[in-house]
Amino acid sequence: MIKVYIPRDTAAISMGADDVAKAIASLPEDIHVIRNGTWGMTYLEPLVEVETQKGRIAYGPVQVSDIPSLYKAGFLDGADHELCQGPTAEIDYLKNQERLTFARCGLVDPLSIDDYIKNGGFQGLKRALKLSEKNIIDDVMTSGLRGRGGAAFPTGIKWNTVLETEADQKYICCNADEGDSGTFSDRILMESDPFCLIEGMIIAGLAVKATKGYIYLRSEYPLCKVVLNDAIRTAKAQNYLGSSICDSDKEFDIEVRIGAGSYVCGEETAMLESLEGKRGMVRAKPPLPAHVGLFGKPTVINNVLSLASIPIILAKGGEYYKDFGIGRSRGTIAFQLAGNVKRGGLVEKAFGITLGDMIDRYGGGTYSGKNIKAVQVGGPLGAYIPPENFDLPLDYEAFSEAGAVLGHGGIVIFDETADMKEQAKFAFDFCAIESCGKCTPCRIGSTRGSEQIEKGNLELTEELCDLMDTSSLCAMGGMTPIPVKSAMKHWPKDFEN
Repeated sequence: MIKVYIPRDTAAISMGADDVAKAIASLPEDIHVIRNGTWGMTYLEPLVEVETQKGRIAYGPVQVSDIPSLYKAGFLDGADHELCQGPTAEIDYLKNQERLTFARCGLVDPLSIDDYIKNGGFQGLKRALKLSEKNIIDDVMTSGLRGRGGAAFPTGIKWNTVLETEADQKYICCNADEGDSGTFSDRILMESDPFCLIEGMIIAGLAVKATKGYIYLRSEYPLCKVVLNDAIRTAKAQNYLGSSICDSDKEFDIEVRIGAGSYVCGEETAMLESLEGKRGMVRAKPPLPAHVGLFGKPTVINNVLSLASIPIILAKGGEYYKDFGIGRSRGTIAFQLAGNVKRGGLVEKAFGITLGDMIDRYGGGTYSGKNIKAVQVGGPLGAYIPPENFDLPLDYEAFSEAGAVLGHGGIVIFDETADMKEQAKFAFDFCAIESCGKCTPCRIGSTRGSEQIEKGNLELTEELCDLMDTSSLCAMGGMTPIPVKSAMKHWPKDFEN
């Protein structure tokens, strides 16, 4: 039987992967089509891989109309074709990554727990079950793992705070409300390796004595919902979730909750409000969620990639993970290339590669073939960075010193036709639409800012940015000035008309 792998993630399906899978399955051969996750090479989707004696041979991007010529050329035997990318593992885009968190994405059937275990899954959990809560947290502390959701707060410190807070019930909340423009790493992980997230959440529960976990998933990810719920059911059936995890005296369960399309619910306290069935509005801090979180109980809140980094840290030790990265930015991060880019996709690299290297080596420049004018890193509230600053290392401290944010690792590329005045106005407009409305600087400042940009009142716009930066209740209003001020600083001519 010939094994053919075709991704079932959202991006591949949107490019016709389901139709390609049906067409290949109907060929007059003994073919077993496996719907794997994606490797993250979005520019090659739908990617078709054929298992051969030389390993998996990749072809892409494949459309239904390509299948007759592929079949005639002998692609089921790994033969050459204009769409042949060679052995999957040897594709430069993939070969030159450091895959820790995403090691199984694209490799396995996402819903096969046997595939997960065969490829190192649950090794971290088995080790964690033998350790004390403090020893688990010590390993996370040693790893240097910081929140991959944008704030970059040390994960071990957050966990330790929850552990030391006495309560009859504690919770683990996974923030899967991935709403930043140009970001899709959470989605890829959840659709391609859901057991990794589940394992990370279980270990977090063991570390802080929590018995219940929630995944707060954005409503725009319907396939994630299906995959996660199927994976949770399988994990329960195989005794990895429930009242006696792996026949131990430990218990932990997970439930998926769906958001309602609010960007601000990516902020941790607004997410908690939404989880409790209330309107998603930001809470004032203190108290911190680690002390008074979900339903008033101590709560660990981490995003998808923070929790998905935990299994390898526990399986191989904190020192192993710490060996990747630079300075205080340890381990790897998933960068996502989007916008006007030739080779869009996910790239997992250790911290320290420069922005220019990332764009040139992996992105391959602009899709339009025109010169790059600006790159926005860190979502819609991240700074716009000009080409003369592309030597900036991709790590938290370097970006902070440059007045930028690394955030969730999204990198959106704009060519020379972009109007940076319009982009600055968009930041205010985005904030006006997405603000929860609780604080005046964000609610009113965003609307007034858009008006002043339109009128060309740049001095007043600067003053307004300073007010929003210092007076907003949360990062929504506080960070909106970042893209505005960076656009005004680096492209002043765009603001002269």
